Amino acid sequence: MTSHASAAFDLDAFKDPALALGLVESINKLAPVEGMTLMEVCGTHTVSIARNGIRDLMPQNTRLASGPGCPVCVTSNKDIDTIIALSRVEGVTIATFGDMTRVPGSTSSLLEEQAQGRSVQIVYSPLDALTLAQENPQQQIVFVGVGFETTTPLVAMAIKRAAALGLENFSVYAVHKNMPGALEVIVNDPRVKIDALILPGHVSTIIGVKPYEFLAKKYGIPGVITGFEPNDILQGVAMLARQLHEGRADIEIAYARAVLPEGNPIARAAIDEVFETCTATWRGLGEIANSGYKIRPEFKQFDAVARFAPEVEPTREPKGCKCGDVLRGAMSPHECPLFRTVCTPENPVGPCMVSSEGSCAAYYRYY
Repeated sequence: MTSHASAAFDLDAFKDPALALGLVESINKLAPVEGMTLMEVCGTHTVSIARNGIRDLMPQNTRLASGPGCPVCVTSNKDIDTIIALSRVEGVTIATFGDMTRVPGSTSSLLEEQAQGRSVQIVYSPLDALTLAQENPQQQIVFVGVGFETTTPLVAMAIKRAAALGLENFSVYAVHKNMPGALEVIVNDPRVKIDALILPGHVSTIIGVKPYEFLAKKYGIPGVITGFEPNDILQGVAMLARQLHEGRADIEIAYARAVLPEGNPIARAAIDEVFETCTATWRGLGEIANSGYKIRPEFKQFDAVARFAPEVEPTREPKGCKCGDVLRGAMSPHECPLFRTVCTPENPVGPCMVSSEGSCAAYYRYY
C-alpha cells in the first residue's frame, strides 16, 4: 500500500461508522445519569458537530453548548466601529478576511463602506496584505488582524517582514485574542454551569496543554483537546464522560496527530516578540484582562490606530440581538427571538449569523 493510500485509509477511520457507534455506546455507558453540559470552544467544532448530527447522538440530558470559538463573532462592536472608521481615512485600504466585511457595526459595515466608495480588499492571509502594500506604494494598507493563537503568529511574522522591508504603507489593527481568559469567565458564569470542555484543536497546536491546566486544578473542570472529524469529536466526548464518571479532572489530548503537550514554541516566540497581552473586550463576555494582544512599542509604526487616530462613532449594540448570550453558551441560537425571522445569513443582525464558524449560521444551516 502506498503512503498516499495509507493516509486516505487513516482519514476514513475518523469517519468510520462502526467506530462511531462504539464511541456512542461508550458515551451512553459513562455519561452521568443526571446529565452533563459540555462546551466546545472552537468554531470549527461547532460546525462539525452540527454538520454531522452529533447532538442527536448524545444521551438524554447531555447538552453540547457552543462557546466563544468564532473570532469574528467575539470581536466587539467597538472594534468593528474602529475598523469602519479606519476605512474612512483618506488614502487607506482595508485588507481583511471576507467574513469581516459583512459584520454590522453600530451604523454601518465594511461592505456598506465599500459600496460608498471606500477601499476594502478581501485577502486570504497577512502575506497577501503585505503584497498589496508592496504593489500599491501610494496607498496605506491596513490589515485587520482577527483570530486566536492560531493566526496571531502569522500576523506577527507579517509585521516583522514589513519591518525588514522598510514598508511605510503597511499597518495592522490587531484585535487578536487568546482563549484561556475567556474560558475562566465562562466557567465562573452561573448561567452556564459547564461540566467539561471540548478544547480547540487549532489553538492547541500553538499553546499546548499548560494554559488550560488551571481549569482542572482550580475549578475541577475536565478538558479534552480534540480534532474535527466526527470520530475525533466523539472520542473527545467519550474521554470527558469517562473523566466525569471517574470523578477526576484532567486536561487530555485526543488529537495527538496534531497537538504536542508543549505546543509550538517557535510560533509562541513570534507572538511574544511582536505582541504583548492587554485587556480585550469580547462580545458577550465584556473586558477580560490579558486576553488580547497589542503591538509592542518596538513595532508601533505598524499600529494602525496609533498611525491614523481614526474618529470612532459612539458604539450602539444591535437591538434584540442575543449574540452575546449565544457566545457565552447561556442560550442556543434557536432561543434568540431574531433567529431565522429577522436575522438570517442574507440579512445578519449579529456576527454569529455572519461567520462561517458562527453558532447561529451553523444552526441556521443544519438544524
